[in-house]
Amino acid sequence: MCGIAGILNRKDEPISPIAVKRMTDAIAHRGPDGQGLYIDGPIGLGHRRLAIIDLSPAAHQPMSTEDGRYVLSYNGEVYNFQELRIELEALGHQFKSRTDSEVVLKACAQWGEQALQRFNGMFAFALWDKAARRLLLARDRYGIKPLYYAWFGDTLLFASEIKAMRTHARFRAALDHEALVEYLTFQNFFTDRTLFEGVRLLPAAAYMWVDATSTSCPAPQRYWDFNFVEPEQSAPAEEYLEELDRLMRQAVSRQLVSDVDIGAYLSGGMDSGSVTALAAKELPYIKSFTCGFDLHSASGVEMGYDERVTAEFMSYKFKTEHYEMVLKAGDMERVMPRLTWHLEEPRVGQSYPNFYIAQLASKFVKVVLCGTGGDELFAGYPWRYYRAVVNDDFEHYVDKYYGFWQRIIPNGHLREVLTPIAPKVKHVWTRDIFRNVFARHAATLTRPEDYINHSLYLEAKTFLHGLLVVEDKLSMAHSLETRVPFLDNDLVDFAMKLPARHKLGNLTEIIQINENEPGSKTAKYFQKTRDGKLILRKAMERYVPAEITEREKQGFSAPDASWFKGESIEYVRRRLYSERARIYQLIDRDAVLSLVNEHLQGRQNRRLLIWSLLNLEYWLETFLP
Repeated sequence: MCGIAGILNRKDEPISPIAVKRMTDAIAHRGPDGQGLYIDGPIGLGHRRLAIIDLSPAAHQPMSTEDGRYVLSYNGEVYNFQELRIELEALGHQFKSRTDSEVVLKACAQWGEQALQRFNGMFAFALWDKAARRLLLARDRYGIKPLYYAWFGDTLLFASEIKAMRTHARFRAALDHEALVEYLTFQNFFTDRTLFEGVRLLPAAAYMWVDATSTSCPAPQRYWDFNFVEPEQSAPAEEYLEELDRLMRQAVSRQLVSDVDIGAYLSGGMDSGSVTALAAKELPYIKSFTCGFDLHSASGVEMGYDERVTAEFMSYKFKTEHYEMVLKAGDMERVMPRLTWHLEEPRVGQSYPNFYIAQLASKFVKVVLCGTGGDELFAGYPWRYYRAVVNDDFEHYVDKYYGFWQRIIPNGHLREVLTPIAPKVKHVWTRDIFRNVFARHAATLTRPEDYINHSLYLEAKTFLHGLLVVEDKLSMAHSLETRVPFLDNDLVDFAMKLPARHKLGNLTEIIQINENEPGSKTAKYFQKTRDGKLILRKAMERYVPAEITEREKQGFSAPDASWFKGESIEYVRRRLYSERARIYQLIDRDAVLSLVNEHLQGRQNRRLLIWSLLNLEYWLETFLP
């Protein structure tokens, strides 16, 4: 796990080592254990190392093949590297280290971009082919590790984080107005845009060859995609159950490979509990970490947000070495400047608790396991999917689900809010952006199962991807590697072909629930059907107490809805009601504050909007001063 950065100059001008070093220095937090540079005329590769596997100098990067043709700057962990190494050795390759980095290097030298199909893990890397004078940029299937790139004239900049690119003299920081519309609709980016104009995030499961002698700008190429589909012939339920049990144990075991200590996040939920339970069987007294919340000023559904008691119970059951912390109103205000700097682009919800829990874990371990992906693979959000399972046709489905995913500002208010920049964004239609997510997942939709699988596809491509980007940034801010066992290739392949009825119960009954209404958004649904992740709950009963597998879904979120109109109300007013707030150069102040007032007066839950506005204000102050 590391940080990478680099420069390619198509004018064949030599790259300055100082410029590359400035880039890697900006992301030193990603790799405090070492640094390296490689310069070859118009190409410069930089690397910051977080030593996890093979702590010796033999694993130093950038790493070259013996003949010097291929040079790699790599970030990630490929968990099946030992099997690939055996295969490569049989083909005549020799190895000097025990690291997966060298396996990735030799695999790419042997198979080119086809090697990407063989990797089971998380990665983002740059590979220079000295003989062909071309550069390969690539990212893992699910987008666990980020890789940004931007063209400034004939100069290509790329890095694990945008802040590395900002150190280059040719970088010009400006706001992407189209991306802002996308964010204000979805609280996420469904395309490869970022808030920085011209800066793109290489899509998950994509690669890009850049020819140093060509003048064209290549488009990223997909080498894999999610494909949730009903099997033509389903197997007996018991067979699915046993296979899921085997794959879960295999996935966790694969991701325990390390030469440093490993810990695990342990909330009160089933996903992190399952991962921790299985890891604890192989690693006695594994360290576990929980973040709780002070609830003295919380109300309504948020009274159940503190999961420390449940986490402590699981720690007792699994015999972990347990650490926990408690967040209070005001902790968000305290961390926002640092959070904004590390996050670089706001995505998917209030993420500051992730920053704090990573900070805690980093004091004890360099690697931590998490339960991200379980909900997206096994249908953990039933109140979402049931909104759009009975439709007239595909376009009707798109309209219904698009309506739900307007997370911050609904279309009815969006044009009014965007009045200050209306001429610049009048051509942007976020429904088209939403619909385009399905461009590679077209199928005949006739059954509720088909619509469920489309919803799972959309959420894996967008919501899960956003969670992964946030998790990477906020863990690596503390030089901490986060691993995601649910995103093991074999386990994902199984989940995508699993009949929907093994994930959800009654697919024909639509339960309409407003996620922002008072009371538990899931309690009504769960009490009636006890639905979502059915087979996963059943399989994990062998390892996780029934009190956990039978619990309703609870997200990792602070009681901000209560705090924003209570203990933090003056902070919200100070930041958002200010006449000098930068956001009002982009969005209409009266229209925005009308929505904010609905929350402060207790008429609507606008916590996501308030968080996003605060985050955008800090972003403008930090990156566009």
